[in-house]
Amino acid sequence: MIDKRFAKLFLIVLVLVAGVTHAYEAALIRGAELLLPFKKELKSALLAGLEQGPVEALNVCREQAPDIADSLMQEGIRLGRSSHRLRNPENAPPEWVRPAMQAYLDDDSNRAAYVVPLAGDRWGYAEPIIAQPLCLTCHGEAIPPSVTERIEELYPEDRAVGFKAGDLRGVFWLEFPMSGRPNE
Repeated sequence: MIDKRFAKLFLIVLVLVAGVTHAYEAALIRGAELLLPFKKELKSALLAGLEQGPVEALNVCREQAPDIADSLMQEGIRLGRSSHRLRNPENAPPEWVRPAMQAYLDDDSNRAAYVVPLAGDRWGYAEPIIAQPLCLTCHGEAIPPSVTERIEELYPEDRAVGFKAGDLRGVFWLEFPMSGRPNE
């Protein structure tokens, strides 16, 4: 026969685990929702830049990407891009992003979003940026000389080259509060 105290404790543990699981699932969904406009706007800007040439696409990453991120940072939201091989030192990851990036590097089949609770009822959300063929114009192994020249001019300590399609290029990251959600 099961001790009533054990049964009660077991039930409490189940409720707590269910609550934590629900919180993580809610944070994953919320993080993906909040990050999507940044990804869409950045991709659109990069494609428009590439139509004008790869040097212009490089300028989009340098100038427009931070403006796009700034326009979406409201109500306690912070977001950005980072990498294990930085081009721009200003894109160094927040400390909580480093374990996610390392997990992606350690297991190249791991492409799941990463969520972590932060202080103050806030969450951190990260998802991998996978190098696509288009990315290799500025981040690949055979970069056009005009692009290489511009990269060297803007980022003398650049390490964001030599990627192949399918490689982990970096991460998108986002910090946000769970309270005050729209649609609640």
